[in-house]
Amino acid sequence: MTSTATASPQRRSPAGPKAEQRVRDILRVGREVFAERGYERATTTEIAQRLAISEATVFTYFRGKRELCMRVIQDWYDEIIAAIEAGLPRQASVREQLEFVVLTHLRLFLIQGTGLCALVLSEGRTKGQDLGEGFVELQRRYTAPLMDLLARGQEAGEVRRDIPLRLLRSLVFGPMEHMLWEVVITGRQIDVEASARDLVALLWPALQAPDQELQRLRWLRSQLQDALSAA
Repeated sequence: MTSTATASPQRRSPAGPKAEQRVRDILRVGREVFAERGYERATTTEIAQRLAISEATVFTYFRGKRELCMRVIQDWYDEIIAAIEAGLPRQASVREQLEFVVLTHLRLFLIQGTGLCALVLSEGRTKGQDLGEGFVELQRRYTAPLMDLLARGQEAGEVRRDIPLRLLRSLVFGPMEHMLWEVVITGRQIDVEASARDLVALLWPALQAPDQELQRLRWLRSQLQDALSAA
């Protein structure tokens, strides 16, 4: 059964440990089913059957498949955002922070969630038409950490200011999406850490402020002159 309701808060807030555990179980199994089946083929009936509960129990806490799927994706995004925010080396250069964001993104999508990765990518390519406007808003929220990093990079003079942030964001997420799709479709395994490094090495010249390379060369020249003087 598929609800036509738009994404909205849970139907009923769980009251007590038993109800809270029930919601966690529904979300856990819901994640499994959506990852295995995709949005169209997943059903609340199967989710209920795997938990040995009635479908009506699922609807006690969620209005339908759409709301449940949105919550599953939201929780997964929350985990990825939390991992990025907790581990982001804010004292490092913007490039090093970017490499961390790309690495974390690829690692969590490919190692921990290729099924959900396929779900999110497919919904993104259809502009979230099945899950509605709420999915688009989730995507904005998900890309916020990268947007914040790029904005800080612009303020620090490390990232170019002549291109809108939304285009710089697309410059980063576009190649990552292509890489993720290739893995999902072919099943080919990749070296996630090496892929993250290579991708950032490819992207950084297009992202960095035009004078950054000149400043780096001047610094290297200064270091070389100091070394020659000391010799």
